[in-house]
Amino acid sequence: MTHVVTNACIQCKYTDCVAVCPVDCFHEGPNFLVIDPLVCIDCGVCIAECPVDAIAEESDLRPDQMDFLVINADLAQTWPVITASQAPLPDADEWADKPDKRHLLITEAPA
Repeated sequence: MTHVVTNACIQCKYTDCVAVCPVDCFHEGPNFLVIDPLVCIDCGVCIAECPVDAIAEESDLRPDQMDFLVINADLAQTWPVITASQAPLPDADEWADKPDKRHLLITEAPA
């Protein structure tokens, strides 16, 4: 089982989770983070650190979040690993509580 970054991270990209990850399983995209399921050790320390509750255990995903299993696995293969906290996106606080952001996800690898 793995942990999964879900819809709530889109347009926010808080990186509090990255700072506590003992195995560097997070990858960074333009407006979202993902967890590499092949690297994640299921320790769960990242869940409590996310200020927008964007990380869930695979077994706790709601049906409308299941596509994020594939999104995380696929994008982790092309996005670079992120190993340290950095500032969130400039308007992250404005997006933090907005639902249904899936259509805003940018999947291209960062330059």
